[in-house]
Amino acid sequence: MGVTAIVGANWGDEGKGKMIDSLAAQADIVVRFQGGRNAGHTVINEYGRFALHLLPAGVFYPQVVNIIGPGVALDIPAFFAEYDDLISKGVPSPVVKISQRTQVVLRYHRLFDELEEERLKERQFGSTKMGIAPFYADKCLKVGLQVTDLFDEQKLRAKIEQVLKAKNVVLAELYKKPPLTAADVLEELLPYVPRLKEHVCDTTVILHRALAENKNIILEGQLGALRDPDHGIYPFTTSSSTLAGYAAVGAGLPPYAIERIIALVKAYSSCVGAGPFVTELTGPEGEELRRRGGDRGEYGATTGRPRRVGWFDAVASRYGCRVQGATEVALTLVDVLGYLDQIPVCTAYEIDGQKVTDFPVTGELEKARPVYEYLPGWKSGISHMRSYEELPEAVKNYVEFIEAQIGIPVRWLSVGPHRDCLIKRW
Repeated sequence: MGVTAIVGANWGDEGKGKMIDSLAAQADIVVRFQGGRNAGHTVINEYGRFALHLLPAGVFYPQVVNIIGPGVALDIPAFFAEYDDLISKGVPSPVVKISQRTQVVLRYHRLFDELEEERLKERQFGSTKMGIAPFYADKCLKVGLQVTDLFDEQKLRAKIEQVLKAKNVVLAELYKKPPLTAADVLEELLPYVPRLKEHVCDTTVILHRALAENKNIILEGQLGALRDPDHGIYPFTTSSSTLAGYAAVGAGLPPYAIERIIALVKAYSSCVGAGPFVTELTGPEGEELRRRGGDRGEYGATTGRPRRVGWFDAVASRYGCRVQGATEVALTLVDVLGYLDQIPVCTAYEIDGQKVTDFPVTGELEKARPVYEYLPGWKSGISHMRSYEELPEAVKNYVEFIEAQIGIPVRWLSVGPHRDCLIKRW
């Protein structure tokens, strides 16, 4: 069956959770390969409405093995809170395996994240303050802790004490805060260690065995291409690669194993966080789109912050699909646009008087103004429809216009918030 990566082509919040949840019904394994609890995937099913932050979106199927790969930032208390919430709502205990190489978000990562955003004030990056940037910085500095380190308390304490020597200097001199002790850090971790052991194993062995047996494997991305630190709107990005190209690394599979890359693209634009956003709407027009968007309006699944919203940006989406290496596209939240008489689509930018159709670097992007084309709206609900043929012609025209703009076949349409509100074109 092979390996499929499901990733975002925009700023995140494209509806990946629903897509993964739907395709996971036929999957053997679902793998989270990067990121942490700083973003969420919303899933609505017979058990209720869930915002998943660390758990892979295959957890609602008892037959699926859900893997947290070595590329993930594992916040252990948050992981167990999320797991227990599922059980409390009647979800059968999911199979969740954590790579022994996965690294752990620690108390000081969250603390430094908060303190740095406070220090930056109006220059801050819009962090979720969940420790993600300090975590990945420590990983690159080779002072992070792997899950396997938690099972030897004496060595764990020694490692933390060594790391805190430098951390406490920064706390005192830059932030004017009292020092941390190893005991401060350990008191949060140690109570979880016995339970954590039940989930930790060599997930690379599991994945390579599944690959040899031609199992159906889904690789689950967090956020979108425009939040990638190398190819996105740097520095207004996340701290781990959001691209399908990184999925092999963050999961533990060979790159050639990935046969399909489904890039999710929203039928309009939205994002949480700072940075340039060319088609952003403000005032009543933006508030109306925000109110109608998603299943409960456009608010972050993790932060609850109002998402910034705008019209579809073909320049950004084409670029996002390109760097993701998309083989097909899922166009999501198409039903949301059913209230409009006409629908603007940004097909180019104007920068310093020049028309631009290639996505520029951040400095140029901040000067960009959208160039719109307008398509007729369909002024009707479509959430009850389950085939492409029964959709209004105006919907088909919109989909096919988007497809021509981004240059990747649109295979899937999401027309409502529930699991079954998904149309397969071919």
